[in-house]
Amino acid sequence: MTTASAGPGPRPGVRRQPSADHLRLLTKVAKLYHEQGVRQPQIAAQLHISQPRVSRLLKQAVVAGIVRTVVIPPSGVHTELEGAVEQRYGLREVIVVDASGEDDAHIIPALGAAAAVYLETTLTGGDRIGISSWSSTLLATVESMTPRPTQVAEEVVQVLGGVGNPAAQARAARLIGRLADLTGAQPVLLPVPGLVGSVNAKRTLVRDPVVSEVMDAWSRLTLLLVGIGSLEPSPLLRESGNAMTAEDQKVLRDQGAVGDICLRFFDGNGKPVRSEIDQRVLGLSAAQVRSDDLRSVGVAGGMRKYAAIRAALLGRWVDVLITDRTVAERLAGD
Repeated sequence: MTTASAGPGPRPGVRRQPSADHLRLLTKVAKLYHEQGVRQPQIAAQLHISQPRVSRLLKQAVVAGIVRTVVIPPSGVHTELEGAVEQRYGLREVIVVDASGEDDAHIIPALGAAAAVYLETTLTGGDRIGISSWSSTLLATVESMTPRPTQVAEEVVQVLGGVGNPAAQARAARLIGRLADLTGAQPVLLPVPGLVGSVNAKRTLVRDPVVSEVMDAWSRLTLLLVGIGSLEPSPLLRESGNAMTAEDQKVLRDQGAVGDICLRFFDGNGKPVRSEIDQRVLGLSAAQVRSDDLRSVGVAGGMRKYAAIRAALLGRWVDVLITDRTVAERLAGD
């Protein structure tokens, strides 16, 4: 059997239409299985869902009229574009969302909603989630999630110290606590600044037993949820009292930095930028962020961040990307 999407609609007897996100997942599973010949266990591993669910999704694809003779993605579903970006950059998965505008006010809620559905779909139990809380898209993600009926994660661990004024750092703690509540996990907070004034200050802080315990938890992470930052601070960081000085930004810019993940900066080819600033960051190292043992999910969009997003993909800083269609089309074409 071959596959198709977006037929005339569900067969008689189906009471409600699947959501756009569910249609996207049905279509992706159908294409992998019927067109690319990927076996069900491989699909389950690639999409981080159970094999019984893959089987159910394939059956649902038939009922929904998706599996017929060709694949025609439903409106708002961009599986071909997602596949093009996946293949070009060697990613595990790409999720492309439509956003009704070019500014952050329109893009961020769409990205957050898509990331929330992704987490609700792929968190099946046992994960230890690392989260860099300083991202507008991650705030939107957690705000869009609904509580899980059962525990789907063991820990939610802060992987970067606070950045900004005390009120903003408290907001980060609430975000991590909220994600822990939603997933039934234990929150693990890092009660230190993300960027300190000197290397000696960092050495002192990492000797603190509370800090060292959190750093030990980083080695147990299975999922990393991050935003992708541009060199220019986001509105959220600017409002919160961004700790990156103009002098620090100039140093990074002079060394070719275009973006960061967890304050680990990289150049246009995704190579880490080594500087004295890097030695003052209290958070995951570049090697830890890029670890093959992690499922690293980057949530970012908007052309303002295009150079940073592309560099993050080239440098293999993430293996799952959730972004908007405009950025995805540019990525596929470059």
